[in-house]
Formats: sequence, C-alpha cells, structure tokens
Amino acid sequence: MPPVSDIAGPGVPGSGSYPLRVFYAYAVLSLGSLALGIGMERYYLAGLPVLLWVMAQAFLDFRPLFWLLLATIPLSTNITLPGGFGTDLPTEPLAIGLTGLLVLHAARHWPSYRAGAFGHPIAWLLYLHVGWILFTTLFSAIPLVSVKFSLAKLWYVGAYFLVPLLLIDSPRRVKVMVHCILWPLLFVAVQTLVRHAAYGFSFAMQYKTMHPFMSEHVSYAGSLATFTPWLFYLRWWLREKGLSTWWWSFLLLPVWLAAVYFSFTRAAFVALALASGAYLLIRWNLLRPALVLALAGALGLAVYFVRNDRYLEYAPNFDSTISHERFDNLISATYKLEDISTMERFYRWVAAGHMVPYRPYTGWGPGNFLDNYRGYTVNSFRTYVSDNEGRSGIHSYYLMTLVEQGYPGLIIFLLYAFGALFIAERMYHRQSDPAARHAIMAAMLAMLVVDAFNILNDQMETDKVGAQYLLNLAVLINMGIFRSRSEGV
Repeated sequence: MPPVSDIAGPGVPGSGSYPLRVFYAYAVLSLGSLALGIGMERYYLAGLPVLLWVMAQAFLDFRPLFWLLLATIPLSTNITLPGGFGTDLPTEPLAIGLTGLLVLHAARHWPSYRAGAFGHPIAWLLYLHVGWILFTTLFSAIPLVSVKFSLAKLWYVGAYFLVPLLLIDSPRRVKVMVHCILWPLLFVAVQTLVRHAAYGFSFAMQYKTMHPFMSEHVSYAGSLATFTPWLFYLRWWLREKGLSTWWWSFLLLPVWLAAVYFSFTRAAFVALALASGAYLLIRWNLLRPALVLALAGALGLAVYFVRNDRYLEYAPNFDSTISHERFDNLISATYKLEDISTMERFYRWVAAGHMVPYRPYTGWGPGNFLDNYRGYTVNSFRTYVSDNEGRSGIHSYYLMTLVEQGYPGLIIFLLYAFGALFIAERMYHRQSDPAARHAIMAAMLAMLVVDAFNILNDQMETDKVGAQYLLNLAVLINMGIFRSRSEGV
C-alpha cells in the first residue's frame, strides 16, 4: 500500500500505464464470469470482476472507497439478517473494509502519520471514551451484545474518524466531503418531500415517505439538522471564490428547511435554534461558560426530580396519553404531558434511573439497556406503546451511557463531548486561514446539533448521525492544525 504522502497527495498512488496484458486478462475474466453466470443461472457471478476491481483499487488507493462511503451515508438502508442481526447496507461493510485497510496501511506507514492529528488532545478524549466502552464490555450483563456493540464502535471510529483524519487534511478536501454528503442527502430530502406532498404533508403518513433510506423520522431529521451548518459553509466558500453560481445556495436553503420542518421532529427544531445561538457564543468566545451553565442546569434538574421521588408527580394519565394525528396537536400535548412519545421516554428514563444503583461503576454493559430495563419500570408511567414491539432504545444517549457504562462512562463521555468543543473554540479563534476557520465553525455547530439531539434521542451509534459526528470531530482537528501556504507551511 502507498505511504501517507501518496494517499493524501493529489496524485493517484501507483499511477501510470499498466501493461496491456493486465487489461486483456481483466476483459477475459469479465466475459468468462458473464458467460458462466448466464450458463449456470448464477447471475451474481457476473459481478465478481467488479468486486475484484474494487478490492484492487482499495489496496492501491482507498480514497475513492472513502468518498463512496460518505456518499452512501444518506442512502444506506437497515436490514435484518437471519438470526436477528441487523446491519446498514452498504455503509457498514464499507466501514469494516476501510478500517481493515487503515490497519494494514498504518502497520506499514505509521511513522509518517501526523502526530499532531492522531495524537491531538481531542483524539485522546475519543480514545479514552472508546477504551472505557471496551473495558465495560468485560463486565457486561450480556457479553455477546456488548461485544457486537464494541466492534461496531471500533469500525465506526476507524472509518469515520481515523480515515478522515488521514485524508481530510485541507479545506479543499473538506469541500469534497461536503459535496459527497450534500447531494445524496438532498436527493433523499427532495424525494421525501415529493412523496409526502402526495399525502398532503400529513403528519400521520409522514413515516411512509422516507423508506428505504431512513428507518424513521428522527434519523431523517437528525441527518438534515446535523448537516445544515455545512450548507452555510458551502455558501461562504462559493462567494469567497467569486463563483457566479453561488446564488443556487439561496434556492437550496428553503428546500432544506422545508424538509426539516416536514420531518415533524421537535428535537430538530430545538437543536437548530440552539446552534444558531451557539454561533454567536463561539464568535464572542462564550461557549465554554454557556456549556458549563447548561450542564449545571441539567444536573440541578435531575436532582430536583430524584429528590423525594418527585418524578412520581409527573406520571401520565394512561387514557389521555395517546399518539396524535396532527403536528399542532402533538406540540400542544407535549407541554401538557399527554404526548405518548414524550411519556414513553419518561417510562424508560425512570427504569434507567432504577437500574443505575445496581451497577454504578461499570454499568450493565454497552448495548444492554434494551434487554434489561423491563424489570425496573414503574407501572404508573406505562403507556400504550410500552410493549416496545419495535425494540427502540432509551431515547437519551446521556442516560443510556450512564446505565450501560456507569458513572465513569458518563463522565468520560461528557469530557469527550464538551472537551472537544472547548478545545475547538480556542482553535477557531487562533486559526488565521479563513477556509479552515469557517470549517471549524461548521463542524462545531454540527456537533452541537448532535449533542442537543442526544438529550432526547440515542442516534450517536447510527450511520446517519453518529457518522457525521465523528467526521466533524476529524475536521475540527485537521482544520485546527492546518496552516496555509501563505504562512510558509
């Protein structure tokens, strides 16, 4: 495999003319596979030459495979394999393959890797978080579930953080990343809007419009909201370069915001509003005290509900807590505590609170909330959907981390999430290159959107939202240490 300088450089490693016999051999193999597939009625055999070409290309230069992975994030679909094992196609196989290629590449070229990137303080915070996940797997209530969770975490970090840390090392490549995700995600948004329009933008029928690309509306809204800051980055880039086509970004934004609105996801609205305020806080260098105050407020709220079992006063009325057919009714029901999705969250959060004291230090093990929470629920919080036939999770990543990884796990995750933003704010104000500086801002705002989503959802381990979070983390590091040629580097 080529060294880092070749992988990250503008040229294609090993470029040049291949012997003509290589092309002849490939042509013969392709025709032979096609004939064999038709003759044996095993048509998949015709795809073997393509598979071989992809494998060969991956070993020669895995940049195209990485860009392909980014482009398939919005388009991937979740399937359940025999045995009940679920996977995302094609992103998960691509992520596993890229992680394996990175390991092989690093084994040979590690001395040439940039220590400033792979040994950055933000990177070490992520390594600590992943390390604790692996450690708590050893004490898991159901080890097999935790092992699967931990393996998935490893190739997520490999494909969506370490590989981009190696490849997205300049503002120009940041722009390539933005385009790779933007256009497939815009396609998903437009086709969803068109299909949704056929139902009169009905709140009740919205779930039918996004398959097979999105499993449910939260993933869809999370993907759109998380990527929104990059639309403004792209608009800035187009105007900065003096391109006459910059005006199309004005046409794109209303379509994008319409897609977010008709996702009918309250968390998306709140997250984007918070990101708008965070933009000013970052510009004024006030994000750190604001986040500390937010954390203190969240801790105070938790103490309020727990003390003297005050949370029991908010138990829902089983008969009045129902699902709603109109979005305005849902909003009204939310603050009246009569919305079924909100109260079902309370049902699971109360169970989570009862689980924590039994395993406060190492938790129940990564991925183990779902299979263990039923014995800790309180019937007064039960709703019509508490049977949980769809096996949805806890709907709060912070609380899920506390239950599954114990108090140390939650503290480490908060250090990782907040610490990355603290460091990034400092890098933003020190970065003199305009393109890198704007990229840091976009990445920070995108991460803040996910952090806000994590309060009421658990999308961090999905390829729709969690993958974007790790990508933005890599962008923060690389753009923070980036120095333009004008600075003599």
